[in-house]
Amino acid sequence: MSTPVQQNLVSKNKQYASNFTEGDLALPPAKKYAVVTCMDARIDPAAAYGISLGDAHVIRNAGGNARDALRSLVISEQLLGTTEILLIKHTGCGMLTFKNDDAHAVVEKNLGAEAKRELADLDFQPFPQLEKAVEDDVSYLKASKAIPDGIKISGWVYEVESGKVRPVV
Repeated sequence: MSTPVQQNLVSKNKQYASNFTEGDLALPPAKKYAVVTCMDARIDPAAAYGISLGDAHVIRNAGGNARDALRSLVISEQLLGTTEILLIKHTGCGMLTFKNDDAHAVVEKNLGAEAKRELADLDFQPFPQLEKAVEDDVSYLKASKAIPDGIKISGWVYEVESGKVRPVV
């Protein structure tokens, strides 16, 4: 038995596929850039950041975290030819609302001691200051030996309240 979410997936995909004409796009992104942004459901990267299908790689994770995205960025650059990274965090991010100890405590409360042990060494990578987190992640990428020196890297904040982006670094 399928859930309402699964039923929606099938129904909406049927509509999408009935008019789909872009199955011949090349594997590498046409505009040769990657976006690292948050998984927050209030962000539509294609609409908000002007990304058409096939233009860019969009890498999403909790907080738009550079460390979590590194594997995908290396693949994007080394195997698929991207030459620029836009790192975009956002206002009202959940990662601003807790500390590692809080997340570990919730895991233990909700999932038990075994789950807590399994995640004992996990850094959830929350951050207390938005702009500083953007600066830190851009610095991390620029210092990484896995990211070539010629890759352009910039850091941005997307304002969920207004839909606007602003440069940070």
